[in-house]
Amino acid sequence: MTKIRNYTRVLMGVGLLGLLVCSCKGKGEGQQSQQQQTPELAVITLGEDDATLETGFPATLQGTNDVEIRPQVSGFITKVCVQEGQHVSAGQTLFMIDRVQLEAAVEAAQAQVRQAEAAIAAARAAVNTARTNAQNNKMLLDKNIISASAYQTSVDAVNQAQAQVNQAQAAANAASAQLVSAKKNLSFANVTAPTSGIVGTIDYKEGALVSPQTLLTVLSNNGQIEALFSLTEKEVLNFTNGGRRSLAAALDSLPAVTLMLPNGESYPYPGKITAVSGVLDSATGSARARAVFPNPDGMLRSGGSANVMLPNIARNSIIIPQKATYEVQDMKFVYTVDKNNVVHSTAITISDQNDGQNYIVTSGLKPGDRIVTEGVGLTVKDNMAIKPKTGAAAQQPAAPQQPK
Repeated sequence: MTKIRNYTRVLMGVGLLGLLVCSCKGKGEGQQSQQQQTPELAVITLGEDDATLETGFPATLQGTNDVEIRPQVSGFITKVCVQEGQHVSAGQTLFMIDRVQLEAAVEAAQAQVRQAEAAIAAARAAVNTARTNAQNNKMLLDKNIISASAYQTSVDAVNQAQAQVNQAQAAANAASAQLVSAKKNLSFANVTAPTSGIVGTIDYKEGALVSPQTLLTVLSNNGQIEALFSLTEKEVLNFTNGGRRSLAAALDSLPAVTLMLPNGESYPYPGKITAVSGVLDSATGSARARAVFPNPDGMLRSGGSANVMLPNIARNSIIIPQKATYEVQDMKFVYTVDKNNVVHSTAITISDQNDGQNYIVTSGLKPGDRIVTEGVGLTVKDNMAIKPKTGAAAQQPAAPQQPK
């Protein structure tokens, strides 16, 4: 009987020990699971720094001297001497127009000149004859052989012959002018480039009938390219410090601008804003601006598009990456991290200008604050405990994009 009671006590002890072990094990696993659920996220500590951010403005490109090529005579195109996109030099032949009618006009004008010269010669001979008759009649009049009226008739004949010379000379001058015009028109049969540049679209081919109203192509002198874009009234006021300095002085003080190409690459040559319209468009409320870029390699083409990137220098500013923010009802928020590594949703305000990667914070944050830069909008929730990532990359402030 005593052995049975002792055995029972042993079994009960073993059972209690098992329960205690299970209880401790369950508690340990729960703590480990809770630790595993605490996300490890990248956190940066904010500081003040100078940064240059760029704001893009959509622009249309055009050559500094786009010349419309039109024929100066009518006729059929007999040859197109260039191709679209070809670089041509000043004086190079672009198109050839049928010369047959133009050469015929030159020959007709030459014939009229010859005829006028013959008429002048005949009129001058008549003048000489009339003068000789008048001189003879003067001697006869002096000897009272002829009457005064007969002598006067010979004098009138001289004047009439001289008038014929003058008339023939006028006709010769008109014929010469017509010949010059005909030769000039013949030279216009070769349509040449008035300046060096790039040939634009060619819509007319061999056999097409053209006239001085026909636009054959546009020749773009693209040694320099103008980028035309618009600025709002507020941006113009910012340039002029609210109107406290002249627009010319503001343009002189502006730094160089860059050009972002449609493929996302930055154009290698910086440009300069050379003009801003002093009149705002009443329909859009914007002013037209022009930036000029060198184009030595011919990379930029007239009629293309790009973004003019204007630098904005922010002094002693707090710069944060855009990926660290989220938006609710047009308001920007970040997750700040307190000393217990608990995150808190914090509203901020930012500058209007940004480079597409970073924001300039104007209120809501201060140097020394820590913010989450990873999982914002997905993993992070308000009042969540996190484990900040350690390491130099996670602790460095957001690096603003510098102009290229």
